[in-house]
Amino acid sequence: MKKQIFTTLTLLVSLFTAACSVSTGNSSTSAITATDTTSQTTQSSTTASSGTTVEVTPTELDTHEAESDYTWNTSDEVNITLDGSTITASGSGVIIDGSIATIASAGSYRLSGTLNDGQIIVNSEAEAPIRLILDGVNISNSSSAAINIEAADKVIIILAEGSQNTLTDASTYVYPSADVDEPNAALFSKDDLTIYGSGELTVNGNFNDAIGSKDGLVIRDANITVNALDDGIRGKDYLVVENSTLIITPGGDGLKSDNDDVDALGTIQITQSNVTILAEGDGISAEGQVEINSGTLNITTGGGSSVPLSDDSSVKGVKGTSSLLINGGTLTLDTADDSLHSNGSITINGGTLTLASGDDGIHADVSLEINDGSIDISTCYEGLESNIITINGAEIHILASDDGINGSSGSGSTQGGAQIGNVPGDPQNGGFLGIPGNGGGFEATGGSQFAMNGGYVYVNAEGDGVDVNGTGVMTGGTLLVDGPTNSGNGALDFNSFTVSGGLLVAASSAGMAMAPSADSSQPSIFVALDSPSSAGTLFSLQDENGNTVVAYAPAKPYQTVVVSSPELESNVTYTILTGGSSTGAAKDGLYSDGQLSNAQTLTTVTLASTVTTVGNAGGMQMPGRTGQPGGGPGH
Repeated sequence: MKKQIFTTLTLLVSLFTAACSVSTGNSSTSAITATDTTSQTTQSSTTASSGTTVEVTPTELDTHEAESDYTWNTSDEVNITLDGSTITASGSGVIIDGSIATIASAGSYRLSGTLNDGQIIVNSEAEAPIRLILDGVNISNSSSAAINIEAADKVIIILAEGSQNTLTDASTYVYPSADVDEPNAALFSKDDLTIYGSGELTVNGNFNDAIGSKDGLVIRDANITVNALDDGIRGKDYLVVENSTLIITPGGDGLKSDNDDVDALGTIQITQSNVTILAEGDGISAEGQVEINSGTLNITTGGGSSVPLSDDSSVKGVKGTSSLLINGGTLTLDTADDSLHSNGSITINGGTLTLASGDDGIHADVSLEINDGSIDISTCYEGLESNIITINGAEIHILASDDGINGSSGSGSTQGGAQIGNVPGDPQNGGFLGIPGNGGGFEATGGSQFAMNGGYVYVNAEGDGVDVNGTGVMTGGTLLVDGPTNSGNGALDFNSFTVSGGLLVAASSAGMAMAPSADSSQPSIFVALDSPSSAGTLFSLQDENGNTVVAYAPAKPYQTVVVSSPELESNVTYTILTGGSSTGAAKDGLYSDGQLSNAQTLTTVTLASTVTTVGNAGGMQMPGRTGQPGGGPGH
């Protein structure tokens, strides 16, 4: 007896567990045993930057896959030999008509050889799976698809170990009538399809898509390269990629699940896979949820972040129209449009994300929740954008040409570019400087929300550093902002911003500078310099004992600095210094520990209220100078 085992599945955070089956009877058996996706999930946990534990449970999907799909007797295989323009079969279940072979019965069929201009059709009413074992095939067609699955309970394509397989369709399809538009992919299936095996498969979709299933599509333990005129790989109802390597070069979208039935929206799930996509459309797109659990994804869309959008086409990196869930993995995205996008919600529980975007780094219409991981947005218009933004953990770096973090509901009021709803010095409205805008106007009222409860965030923005058209709260974590150098924006822009914990340091120009709200429970200091300091000039606070509370060197010229820290105490006097150097370790301009030297003392100030204002900018009224105690020049 001989036992053939293609690959043992080892999926670290997938929905599957695996083991090898043994041969039975006196016939040899090819087998892979997998737990059905309906039966269990694997739960893992990770500790967020805030110190809380984030439970990560991959979504349980109801797919067509079953353990028996991967087990068959090799003695029952029907060998189909392709030889130029002819086809021969060793057994029943195959109808041959010239260079077209139609598989009409359930069973296992091993294909080998070259078919220069022909087609493999599957058309069976049997309620049992059909296995196509590709063992070194090269199939091309000059007028249609290479493989056309017209009807089947489900089809499992096995890529035989050590084999190289190529499927190529026509650039123009010939249909029997004008009302027929299928097949429309080089590898096409009207029913559920699985692709599995350690061999290699290359699919060239010259007409439309490369691989397309009108039902569900599961790709496991596979090595697939696709080139497509339109979409690369499409599973209408769902597309599950497990422990596979995919290289996709499409003229449209890379991975796609486009069922728009509200009760069965198309879903994509990726686990423990290496995926490379160079797309002219979206990299990954699903009408429902996209879920990334683990693996390595490299995605470029529309030529990358440096290429302007030429029309209204969608060239996003990963798009889950309903929702996007990232539990882990390494994602490197260079996209002409949003790198991560959802019309609904985005949740990030972990992973290492490196994003470069021609528009938003991460955009969710409804809500964005970040619990853990590492996010580096190296270029974008706006970094994080959603109506409700919650940061519970993670380390985040944002370099934005407009707002770094933007909480926006898409509604609000403007009036001639002037600030509405924030009275100069009014502690209940955040204590704005009260300098009017530059004529462009901005949303002054709204129901958007921002909450920072943990993690580490650094923002370098040419627009507002953190702009929320509504309310903000900060209970923990570290938020550093190098805000704008122009007078039309500020490091912070809220209707109200309540701080009860965490470290906040925000530096910017003076035009639209803002301090936290006076109903905050953690003290803040707002410092306005008489004139701008150059980039890299150290700004420091020391307590009465000479201990450094904050030492920060903004990356850009600045005239105002806001500091809120758990180390600040009411009725304690602090010294404000600029310049000099620190022996501490620097990260994003913030120095930890270390000693100051050669710094110039500007003034001292006693914190007599929750928000204390020091100095003025060019004679403009500062927060706390009217109706807010503790303001004015320090003493």
